[in-house]
Parts: sequence; C-alpha cells; structure tokens
Amino acid sequence: MSDILLLAGLAGLVALAVGLATGFYLRKLTVARRREETEAQGRKLIENSLTEAERIKKEAVLQGRDEVLQLKQQAENEVRERKKEVADAEERLTRKLQQLEHKLDLLDQRETALLRKEQGVVQGEEKLKWRHREIDQLVDQQRVQLEKISGISRDEAKQTLIASIESEARMEAAKAVIRIENEMKLQADRQAKNIIALAISRYAGNYVAEKTVSVVPLPNDEMKGRIIGREGRNIRAIEAATGIDVIIDDTPEAVILSGFNPVRREVARLALERLIADGRIHPARIEEVVDKAAEDLATGMRESGEQATFDVGAHGVSPELIELLGRLKYRTSYSQNCLHHSLEVAFLCGIMAAELGLNVKQAKRAGLLHDIGKAVDHEVEGPHAIIGADLAKKYGESPEVVHAIGAHHEDLAHASVLDILVQSADALSGARPGARREMLESYVKRLKDLEEIATSFQGVEKSYAIQAGREIRVIVDSFKLNDVEAAVIAKDIVKKIERELTYPGQIRVTVIRESRTVEYAK
Repeated sequence: MSDILLLAGLAGLVALAVGLATGFYLRKLTVARRREETEAQGRKLIENSLTEAERIKKEAVLQGRDEVLQLKQQAENEVRERKKEVADAEERLTRKLQQLEHKLDLLDQRETALLRKEQGVVQGEEKLKWRHREIDQLVDQQRVQLEKISGISRDEAKQTLIASIESEARMEAAKAVIRIENEMKLQADRQAKNIIALAISRYAGNYVAEKTVSVVPLPNDEMKGRIIGREGRNIRAIEAATGIDVIIDDTPEAVILSGFNPVRREVARLALERLIADGRIHPARIEEVVDKAAEDLATGMRESGEQATFDVGAHGVSPELIELLGRLKYRTSYSQNCLHHSLEVAFLCGIMAAELGLNVKQAKRAGLLHDIGKAVDHEVEGPHAIIGADLAKKYGESPEVVHAIGAHHEDLAHASVLDILVQSADALSGARPGARREMLESYVKRLKDLEEIATSFQGVEKSYAIQAGREIRVIVDSFKLNDVEAAVIAKDIVKKIERELTYPGQIRVTVIRESRTVEYAK
C-alpha cells in the first residue's frame, strides 16, 4: 500500500514538472510572438511617419514656392507704382520749372519797368523841391506883408491864437464834462444810492461808546478798606499787576478803574470782582487772580473771534487771525468797537456784493478782516491797512482779500470792485449816526478848515459848513463867475478837501449861483 502511494506521488510530481515545463515553453512562445507583433507595428508606424513627413515636406515646399511667387509679384507691383510716382514727380517738376522760368521773365520785365518809374520819381522829386522852395519864398513874402498890415509879429499872433484856442477848449471841455456827468449820474447815482440804501436798511448795527473807565460795584463801603489794604499794599499790588489806576473816592459802593488800554482794564475789572466775591484780598492772592483773569480773557477773546467768523460764514480762517479778531473786541476807534465795526462792514459788503452779483463769501471775509491790523498797530510800525494786509498774506488769505484789506484807506491803489466795496462799507459803518464820537475841538476845527478852503478861491462870497461837517455850501458871485466856472470851482474845492483834510465818510460840496452844482469828496 505504501508503494502505491509512493508511486502515485512520484507520478504527480512528474506530471507537475511536465506541466510546468509545458507552461514555460508556451509562455515563451507567446512572448516571442508578441515581441514580433510589436516590432512589426513599430516598423509600420515608422514607415507611416516617414511617408507622412515626406508628404508634409512636399506640401511645405509647394506652399513656399507659392508665397515666393506672391512676394515677387507684390514687389514687382510696388516697383511699377514707384516708377510711376517718380515719373509723375518728374513731370510736375518739369512743369514747375517752366512756370518759374516764366515768372523770372515777368520779374525781369517788372524790374525794368520799376527802374524807369524810379527815374521818373527822382525827376518828380527834384521838381517838387523846386516848387517847395518857390512856395516857401511866397509864404515868407506874404508873412512879411501880413505882419506889416496887422502891426504884430508872428510870435505874438501865435501866442494870441493859442490863448484864444485854449480858453475856448477849456470852456468846451467844462461844458462837455458837465453834460457827460449829468447823463451818467442819472443812472449811476440812482443805482449806487439804491444799493447803499438797501445795504443800510437791511443792517442794524450796535452803538458802543468809547470809555476809559470801568465801574466795579461793591457790596458795601467797608470793602473799600479791604481793597486798599494795610498801608495801601493791596491797591498798589492791583495797580502793579494790571497797569490800571484804581480810584477809590466818595462814590458809594463803587470803585473806578481808569486806563486807556481796554484789555488791561477788563482784566483788572474781572480780577477785582473775583477778589470781592472771594473775600481773600492780599498781594499773593491778587497776583494769582489777575493771572487767571488774563487767561480767561484770552480764551474769551479767542471765542469772540471764532463767533465772528461763524456769524459771517468765513470758514477756514487761520487760528492766528481768529485770535487777532478777538483782540478787536477790546479795541475802539472814535468810540466805535472795532470788532462790531468789522462785523458791520462784513455784512454791508455781503449785501452790496449780492446786489452786484459778486462773490458774497469773499466780500464778507474781506470786510471782516479789513481792520485786523488794528489788533497789533501799537506793536508794529506803519498804517493799520498795510499791517493787516501783511498779516492776511502771512496767514494764507487769498490775494484778492489781501489787496482789499490794504486798499480800504487807499494805501494801495484799487485793483478790483472788491476793494471799492470794502472801502465803501467801511465809510458807511463809520459815518452812520451814532457810530462814532469825536472831540468838540477836532469837530470845530474841521468845520473851520472846510470854510477856509472854500473861501480861498476867487469869486467865492460866503461858505457854510452844515450837516455836522458832512456838507459845505459855497455861494459865489454871479457877476464874476458863470455856470461853467462854478462847476470848475466845485471840482477844485473837492480836490483841495481830499488833499488837505482827513475825515470819515464823505463831504458834499454845493456851489450856489443862479444854478447849483453838486460834487462829493469821497
């Protein structure tokens, strides 16, 4: 039994070995066959590729030949066109040469004709010179005969004629001036008066009187002793710290502060009121309170400047100019508060600019800043208009506004309508009733000077300054002066007033004869 199993196992091994050998051989044959098929396909692909490449090469050669033929044909066409253009250009040049030759022939002919004419002109000039000499001789002979007949020489006759013509020309010029002015005033004066009247009626300003003293109320008269202090040390400390005189007199329950500097006087008033309310009055406390009052006043002035720019709509004003505007709150001119005056001028400028169709914001800005130089005119040399213009230019204002500030008192020549608007608004603000207050002596002197200027002219009989010096009426001798000469005297008086006097606003000059001629000194 074991032998059978052994034989069976050997037979299985032999069969397995035979199967493996057979399978290996078959696989080898399969691989060889596949290799041959693959090589055959590769050779076929190579042959196909070579055939395709040959075909593409032939097509490229054919296409290249076609393109070469086309380029050659295009080149030949261009050469033919260029040859044609050259031929046309040669033909045009030939025609132009022929035309130039023809023109040269004409020029030669004209030159020959001009030479002949020039010879004729020279001969004519010689004849004219000869004729002129004959005429000069005849004129001299006639002049000698005329001098003998008239009995005066040539120079005397010339002077007489010139004087007569000059007198007639002056008379005609004066008549023409009167006629033209009357025609223009019918329209210009009416329009100007309407605009100014509208501006005045639409603005109502405040009246602020100039003062050099401030009154501080006291709770009782015993406070006066505390203000004076032991041996007067408190009152001396107040005066030393503020620079203001403190006057304690018989006025019940009041102390008077006197000084020409309104800012210092305001600082002293604020400090004294705070000291009275606090009750502690001694030199150390006085210095502390005065310093605090000065700081608060500086803040208040800056706020006043900001409020002024806000009221007129002037945006973008530099902080330095705003601070200077605030300082104008405590600056007065002829009793008129400068800050209120600047606001008034700004509003008047805006109203008149709106009526004339100009830039309202720019006009208000120029009016508000026109007196900015007064804030520092006690520190800087020169007229306040020029100082203000320099400040405005320094802090970035426009050239138009700068020039309007400098020209509102004619320190600079007027260059635009804005300059005249600012000057007119400034005069209106200063000249309105109640705006300013003058000393009696200066007022009387101005009236006297006006009358003396008017009576200094020949032909004037009497002169009267009326309307608080706003008008002067001149009565002339009707036998010595005619209407035209009266008009000339009115103009001469105006010029002399403008040249010799300084005054706010304008002065009306009325010359009275048989008719009245009115002029205004502006």
